[in-house]
Amino acid sequence: MLYPVLLICGAVVLIFYVREKIRAFSVKAVILKSIVSAFFIAVGLYGMWLSSSGGSAPAIGPLIVMGLVCGLLGDIWLDLKYVFQEQQRPFTLAGFCVFGIGHIFYITGMLLTYFPKDRPLFAYIPFGIGVLMTIGNIVLEKPMKLDFGELRPTVGIYGFFLFTMLTLSGSLALAHGWKEMPLNLLFAGGVLFTLSDLILSGTYFGEGKDRPIDIILNYITYYGGQFLIASSLIFLK
Repeated sequence: MLYPVLLICGAVVLIFYVREKIRAFSVKAVILKSIVSAFFIAVGLYGMWLSSSGGSAPAIGPLIVMGLVCGLLGDIWLDLKYVFQEQQRPFTLAGFCVFGIGHIFYITGMLLTYFPKDRPLFAYIPFGIGVLMTIGNIVLEKPMKLDFGELRPTVGIYGFFLFTMLTLSGSLALAHGWKEMPLNLLFAGGVLFTLSDLILSGTYFGEGKDRPIDIILNYITYYGGQFLIASSLIFLK
């Protein structure tokens, strides 16, 4: 019963946050955003509690929760860059770093819990694909009319962990025959998370991509992704 309540409460606060964000960059918007993020952490904690009460405590549980906490910190810091515009660079760097660390937690949790010992290539290949996708992202910077500027190395490193989390979750889900619901949800969450970051790239590094529709799509995909990732813990066996 608590699970749907947390989802509904998060969705309601998200509506208020997006409405405020479209109106103005403000401390109020930052507070509302942090509350939405607190709800996806609550979903993760609830899922971890359910799995531990059943007599098992998979390693992925606390690691996913730590990744979600990193998401909360990143959400706050990246929005503060708009409130304190003279400090944009440190807030942006902090946001990228903490989100990258969050993806490392997700990756580590998946490997510790779902590593396919009989078919290890399903765990190794995604790292190579992550490298290729990162290179492609940098190469396509100009064609996509983006300008990463001095943040190009940061974007590259962060992109590697983002793309690796996406491809690893999909690869492990495939290796397990799509029978492990936590992996399926992690992959779906990774897809939405990646879409969100692609939209956000236009806002941060492009021009004319900060329209209300861009903001709405960004946060629907981002929070959809984080809530799916958190929900993966609800279905742990």
